[in-house]
Amino acid sequence: MLELWESFRAFISHQPWPWWVGGGMIALVMFTLMFFGKEFGISANLRAMCAAEGAGRFADFFNYDWQRDGWNLMVALGAMFGGYMTAHYFGGPEGNIAHVSPATVASLRELGFNYEVGKVPLVPEFYSWESLLTLRGFIIIVGGGFLIGFGARYAGGCTSGHAISGISSLQVPSLVAVTGFFIGGLIMTYFIFPFLFQL
Repeated sequence: MLELWESFRAFISHQPWPWWVGGGMIALVMFTLMFFGKEFGISANLRAMCAAEGAGRFADFFNYDWQRDGWNLMVALGAMFGGYMTAHYFGGPEGNIAHVSPATVASLRELGFNYEVGKVPLVPEFYSWESLLTLRGFIIIVGGGFLIGFGARYAGGCTSGHAISGISSLQVPSLVAVTGFFIGGLIMTYFIFPFLFQL
């Protein structure tokens, strides 16, 4: 049994899977959800969790039957569990993070990150209390977190909800939202992000 497990582990973690494997899995999940009349999105789980904790007493937005979204909570739990399993059991000798693009590594080092291949976390400057207490860290961690939450609510969904579920069901607002995500990402990457690391 152990030999079978090792063979399976070596097969799936020998190298990153090609794009068409992940794309095919996403398509299969989307066809299944559309067949059952469901829409996928990670940020919707935040509403369900708040509603389950009784937030409906304070805001009508959370006053709904959150149990109908229980399946989506299981998807989020599966994503976390799957990520944990991959990082700890299927990463190979150097871990999956060893496959970061050399161009990305060079860009991180140009911005002053102490990035080392195979090390966790990828960018230690972001994952410490010391970083949070700096102007740059506060803007990126707290300000960025606020903008992500605000943007997901204002756009009526997050990147996974609009880009995967919304576009799959041919919703024009999702196409507009995804276009905005990409434009915002380009502005952040090439203009705002480098500026923040000159502070």
